[in-house]
Amino acid sequence: MPGRAEQQSAASDPDRAATLQLIIALGRALQALEQAVGPHLVQHGLSLTEFAVLEVLNHKGPLRLGAIRDRILLTGASTTYVVKKLEERGLMRRRTCAEDSRVVFGELTAKGRALIGEVFPVHVERLQQAMSGLSVSQKRDAIRLLRMLREHARHASGERMTEED
Repeated sequence: MPGRAEQQSAASDPDRAATLQLIIALGRALQALEQAVGPHLVQHGLSLTEFAVLEVLNHKGPLRLGAIRDRILLTGASTTYVVKKLEERGLMRRRTCAEDSRVVFGELTAKGRALIGEVFPVHVERLQQAMSGLSVSQKRDAIRLLRMLREHARHASGERMTEED
């Protein structure tokens, strides 16, 4: 007769397999989406990360560099590198906070607004094409499940949730 530990191990095997399959499926789905939108961005001289910075500034307005980093999941050094490249191209600028000189904001320039205004609509069309195999209801179910997954993973890791999550 199997012991309690063996029973628990056997019971967890389906969960283990499903967990690993989910990670693989998430990674492959993200890779496929990146391949769907990547060539269009490259035509405009943008990497996916550079586009993400321009997109967040376009939709949220000027943001602290740390907020940009958090929103697009970059490290501090990577944020500085990407912002510098976008600044050199005249697409965004850094601005020191008037109240606290330690705080630096990133904001779009007119050239950056024009570029994101041109690129973003086609980007959305490409994403819609790539996801056209899912109904609106299925997309909403996926959103709900992924938000649950994110919340549980952050709780499990001890990461604090923010109001914007």
